[in-house]
Amino acid sequence: QVQLVESGGGLVQAGGSLRISCVASGSIFSILDMRWYRQAPGKQRELVAVVTSGGSTNYADSGKGRFTISRDNAKNAVYLQMNSLKPEDTAVYYCNADLKAGGTIRDYWGRGTQVTVSS
Repeated sequence: QVQLVESGGGLVQAGGSLRISCVASGSIFSILDMRWYRQAPGKQRELVAVVTSGGSTNYADSGKGRFTISRDNAKNAVYLQMNSLKPEDTAVYYCNADLKAGGTIRDYWGRGTQVTVSS
């Protein structure tokens, strides 16, 4: 059974930094794209950043220049380094990954980690 588990969320002051992590576990054959999404109260879930299996990255405009997504394939992990945080970054951050397990490829979601930025 495949699981994605996020960690590292918390409360930080505006202008501060936070690094959140996500580790995939289970009978995984390979991991393709890995992504971070976020969902603020009363808003739709939005894509924050993506990193491909080859290491290419892409960011939503909201995080460009402040967020860095990276992955460690040996650990089946993806990270999001967030700098210069703003109150509007407050949200639950979700890990999402396309991975091959049990002979099929599908996407999996973590349960999320809360990031709160105080002004």
